[in-house]
Amino acid sequence: MQLEPNKLEFEMKNISGSTFKKVNAQELDFDNVNLSKTKVNNANLSEMALNNVNASGWRLTDINLSQSCIQNANMSDMKIEHIHLMGTEFSNIILPVEGDGNYNPEGDYRPILFKNCNLTNMEIIDCDITGLKINGILIEELLKKL
Repeated sequence: MQLEPNKLEFEMKNISGSTFKKVNAQELDFDNVNLSKTKVNNANLSEMALNNVNASGWRLTDINLSQSCIQNANMSDMKIEHIHLMGTEFSNIILPVEGDGNYNPEGDYRPILFKNCNLTNMEIIDCDITGLKINGILIEELLKKL
């Protein structure tokens, strides 16, 4: 796609409802913006850096996020479908702590689910597996029997 460069700078603008089709939008810089209800389809988001984001309720399908980094994010109720995770690392994944918006003092949180996944060669290292079930089998009870 051969397009003429046209750099735009927006500050204190409301561009809600805008549409971008067949656009080259590499190296964008968003700071303190509301992107809620934004739809992204058939997009290359590789090498993105997302920091201090609320991804709650996102639904990601057919998106290239390879070599991206997501840090300090609320990803509650997010749906990720048909993805490749080779070499992906999850670290320091926690439940909300006191002061976080989703904190529940009773610790009553919805479960995290993996459905119809190929977890061949998956490794779990130094993780709290309290309540972890695989196909209905409580893993901590299974490990006690070993």
